[in-house]
Amino acid sequence: MNVYHAGEVAVQRRMGQSEIAARVGRMIRTEIPAAAAAFLIEQPMIVLAATDDAGRVWASLVTGPAGFVHADDDQTIAVDALPVPGDPLHDILRRPDQQVGMIAIEPQTRRRMRVNGIAQPAGADIPAGLRIHPDQVYSNCPKYISRRHIDQVAEVASHPIVRRADVLDEHTQQLIERADTFFIGSTDPDGNADASHRGGNPGFLQVLSPNRLRWPDYRGNSMFMTLGNISAHPRCGLLIPDWETGTTLQLTGTAEIIWGEGPQCSVEFTVDEVIELTDVSPLRWGRAELSPANPA
Repeated sequence: MNVYHAGEVAVQRRMGQSEIAARVGRMIRTEIPAAAAAFLIEQPMIVLAATDDAGRVWASLVTGPAGFVHADDDQTIAVDALPVPGDPLHDILRRPDQQVGMIAIEPQTRRRMRVNGIAQPAGADIPAGLRIHPDQVYSNCPKYISRRHIDQVAEVASHPIVRRADVLDEHTQQLIERADTFFIGSTDPDGNADASHRGGNPGFLQVLSPNRLRWPDYRGNSMFMTLGNISAHPRCGLLIPDWETGTTLQLTGTAEIIWGEGPQCSVEFTVDEVIELTDVSPLRWGRAELSPANPA
């Protein structure tokens, strides 16, 4: 059975990596392996991607004490938290049958795993939580992940300060230009969601104008799940964390693949809405050790 949709297959063929993608795709499971469960239960943060009522895609940071994400069994991942109030997915993920993508990343070890599936509210016993029933579970290589360690766990406000805009101002442009990491949420035409990581040296995420960004696409696992989604359904969302302060910048808009640019290609992103949230995360991370895989 082919685990890829038509958009992913088209990009794999264009890149000449169909055979690699077919081989790598064999590691995608529908159940949660013991090693994945052991990894998840140690994580204090995840990123979730989903679509709002207007069809816009968002990526959101969710944090909690180690164990807040755990496998109830090999078919269910429990997340005992939701995005913070003011986050565009805070209320969306309280509803049943939400298509979600999840990535759990451990900067200290440069390990990550991804889960795509259907989320249900956790129930009255855990009102701020959800249960994900996966369609796809798989891990990724450590490429392009900046190594970081937690310096402090801070007290945070129960309700963050929310700033909304439809373009990037000087402050948000500066945050973007110094980023070495961002996360991207995307969906296929049927709404199946995916959350992925992008990393590089500061400046790899370029500000072209107050409403347009560009980044190079680096060689990865050859599955092209993000590019495949974008090629078939251009709406996507970016999450740019400020690792030192716990603030996040969320952007939603549309993306376009620019073939013939960058190591494989590049992606240009047009901003529709900007949300900056303070005190999203209590985790205060130290200085980044950039990945040795990053292109110069």
